[in-house]
Amino acid sequence: MGAQRTRSVADIPVAHTPPNGYGDQMPAPVLDGCADPLVDGAPDLRGTWEVVEVMVEGETASRHPAVGHVQRIEQSGDRLVVTAGGIVHDMRCDGTVEHGVHDVAEFDKQTPIVVVASYEDGVHVLRPVGLPVEVKRRRDGPDMLWDYVGFQARLRRLTATP
Repeated sequence: MGAQRTRSVADIPVAHTPPNGYGDQMPAPVLDGCADPLVDGAPDLRGTWEVVEVMVEGETASRHPAVGHVQRIEQSGDRLVVTAGGIVHDMRCDGTVEHGVHDVAEFDKQTPIVVVASYEDGVHVLRPVGLPVEVKRRRDGPDMLWDYVGFQARLRRLTATP
């Protein structure tokens, strides 16, 4: 049996959302086969996750549109890819504009966005350039917490991604 070839994140071009989004079927994983270990301070968010609870101003919002939302997160080295809601946001989590998200917004799949990504104290932090907001993802035991504009969601892992 021959040695299996592995790839580094540097070998893989940055992925972007296709015109008008990817539709109903998620595209193939971007970082498939990458073997780079996660950088120090990166929470392990790898896998496919589903929103099971949404809190708005400290209250459960059972009819919130984010309930049931599914997102796939891939990680290798300092690179993280979120695929969800028709978009593919591929980034290096190094705190620079240059290596952050350069893609389109989920709401219309057309509005350009630039987002700085970093890992801070075990939290994945996104800061859209020119907006006074932060989006955060972190682990809470087996779950993931996702702080978005106006709500916090609890996600359960549906599948693990190696």
